[in-house]
Amino acid sequence: MKVTILFFASLKDAAGCPRLILDIPEGTSTAALKEVLTASYPQLQPLLNRCITAINHKFASAKENIPPDAEVAFFPPVSGGTDSPTLVKVTYEPLDLNALTAAITQPTTGAVCCFTGIVRGITRRENKTTLHLEYEAYIPMAEEKLAQIAGEIRQRWTTIQGIAIVQRIGTLQPGEPSVAVLCAAEHRDTGVFEAARYGIDRLKQVVPIWKKECGANGESWIEGNYIPHEDE
Repeated sequence: MKVTILFFASLKDAAGCPRLILDIPEGTSTAALKEVLTASYPQLQPLLNRCITAINHKFASAKENIPPDAEVAFFPPVSGGTDSPTLVKVTYEPLDLNALTAAITQPTTGAVCCFTGIVRGITRRENKTTLHLEYEAYIPMAEEKLAQIAGEIRQRWTTIQGIAIVQRIGTLQPGEPSVAVLCAAEHRDTGVFEAARYGIDRLKQVVPIWKKECGANGESWIEGNYIPHEDE
């Protein structure tokens, strides 16, 4: 099957072209495609190891299979500078914590703090069992607010190098990660713990994301109490 490969920024420079048409076997994963590209373009290997992949305009995990006639894009994390990579997104895809860590890690990084929210199957204090959660988001506004939170983190903790804030939506089963906030810095005592905690707390306040709990006793939307101010 044929697929279109797009390269951006440093990957485009390393490949020597912005676009390729490749013939690959059906069922090829994004990880396998990277191996194919590395065989022909060995100079791409260090960049492909930490780049972001999108299939048909949607972020893709390493295990995702590429459909026929797909457009596959490879690009570095969105960044305000080489020492301050920022990755914010709302996605239906499973969260790859290793890929997120790699996306915000620099040669000078010595600490990455990651908060991960997990779908809880049993809530003991309410004696409640959750079969699954359904997450919904106002995606364009949600991603703008995630970027805003990343900016607020940088204002409060100037030592933070990289930031990733990613929310998964759709149907999630107990045990699956639903949200991840990662902050990277040179050392562990430079604010990474506090910054990651601020990121998840702020996300719960101002990002338009909702969840429906589905259990043996029925379904219900979970709503918060915080009403954002106009300047938030």
